[in-house]
Amino acid sequence: MAGKRPFGNPVPVSDLAAAILDPVLRKRAGLSIGLVQSWEEIVGPRIAAKSRPERLQWPRRMGEDDPFRPATLIVACEGLAALHLQHESGEVIGRVNSFLGFEAVDRIRIVQKPVLAMEKPARRVPRALSFAEKAEIAARVQPIEDEGLRGALEKLGASVRGSRRR
Repeated sequence: MAGKRPFGNPVPVSDLAAAILDPVLRKRAGLSIGLVQSWEEIVGPRIAAKSRPERLQWPRRMGEDDPFRPATLIVACEGLAALHLQHESGEVIGRVNSFLGFEAVDRIRIVQKPVLAMEKPARRVPRALSFAEKAEIAARVQPIEDEGLRGALEKLGASVRGSRRR
C-alpha cells in the first residue's frame, strides 16, 4: 500500500460541518441542514432575505397505530416577508415537500421576529488597467472580425487582467 495517504481523500469542510450539524438540527428542530441551506432556492430571494425556517413541528402520536400526519413548518419572518410568505404558502409547501421527497409539511406557521440575513460578500472591483495592458488586450483580440464578440472579449480580458495583481 505504498503511496496511499494515511488520512484518505480530502473532504470539503462544508461536508464535515453538515455531518456534525445535521443530527443536532434533526433532534432539536426536526430540520435537515439541506433545507436551511436551500431555503433561498425554495422560497426565492425576495422572501429568503427576510425569513428562515425555524423547525418542523410534528403532531404527537398517541400510539403506533396512529396514521402518519404531516408536520407544521414554523418560519421566522420579519416585516412584509410574512405577508408574502402567507400569500404564497401553498406553493412554498409544495416546494418544501418536493425538496424533502414526501408530503412532510401540510401547514406553515409564521412567527414574526427579526431575522439575521446572510450577507453576500461584496464583489471586488477590478483595478484600473494601464495603457500598455489595454493595448495588449486590444492587440490580442484585433484579428476577430465580429465587432460584438471582439468588444465582449476585450471586456473579459480587462476584467481578468484587472482582478489579478501586478
